[in-house]
Amino acid sequence: MVTLFERILAAHKGIRPDVPVTTLQLSTFLSRETQCDVWLKTEHLMPTGSFKVRGSANKIRTLGEAARSGVVTASTGNHGLGVARAGALAGVGVTVYVSNTAVPSKMAAIEALGAKLVVIDGSPLDSEIAARRHSELRGQPYVAPYNDLDTMAGQGTLGVELVEQAPDLDAVFLCVGGGGLAGGVGTALKALSPRTRLVGVWPAASRCMLDSLNAGHIVETPEYDTLSDGSAGAVEPGSVTFPVCQEVIDETVTVSEDEIARGMRKIAEGERWMIEGSAGVAVAGLLQTAERYRGKKVAVVLCGRNVSVETFLAAMARAAS
Repeated sequence: MVTLFERILAAHKGIRPDVPVTTLQLSTFLSRETQCDVWLKTEHLMPTGSFKVRGSANKIRTLGEAARSGVVTASTGNHGLGVARAGALAGVGVTVYVSNTAVPSKMAAIEALGAKLVVIDGSPLDSEIAARRHSELRGQPYVAPYNDLDTMAGQGTLGVELVEQAPDLDAVFLCVGGGGLAGGVGTALKALSPRTRLVGVWPAASRCMLDSLNAGHIVETPEYDTLSDGSAGAVEPGSVTFPVCQEVIDETVTVSEDEIARGMRKIAEGERWMIEGSAGVAVAGLLQTAERYRGKKVAVVLCGRNVSVETFLAAMARAAS
């Protein structure tokens, strides 16, 4: 049986050159502020503005001929963009189901990449149910945002890059949603750099995976509005990411909405970059725990930049107050 790590290594070669290697850049601003040696993994500079292009590209690559009739997915943002781009590059038709509550600019961006958009009256869960029904009726593969080993392996290529770029990292901070990114990156780190700690960070308003890890099984958790909308949502029952996250996450941190806004503002001030809330979560996790990592070399995964101008400006104002 092929292990997840073997899938990650295959993805690391297989998704090139369609998916670029992102840079790992020193942040003198955050290093001075935290007294840590802080490096930023620039996933927000990916072609669609998010790490999600990795898993999407790998899933379509591994589907091969099975994808020729087209693929279907459900997403309100980064995942949909990633699948649309991967499909366009591979010559595969993509249908993306979205809720009518989705941000119009994100829907327009998905369509601009050539995907067919189907808008469902209802919640994001309703759009996912409709997408899965479409998949079954038409025999088109469903590309899951996180609950899939090949998708998780694609996200894990980020971990391989980190070790190649900085084999002496003491810790990596990243935001956790459904667990695809954490599971993939953590698996790569455990195999290639076991001394590196994986620090999973959650918004206090959306912590399903964390509560599930604490309970020892997947549980339902109340969800509240959060700046980290890209990581929000429940974890599917039986998700393949759950047991992996149990094994690879070394430390857990929760951050408030004010801390997320401050994390976003720190990157804007120090690096002149606009990042989304889920990337701000990872920065906030470092800021909260910096004293424990003083003098250590750490990486923070800036997982995306897809945030509306209005939301970003509101976060900047919140962090300044």
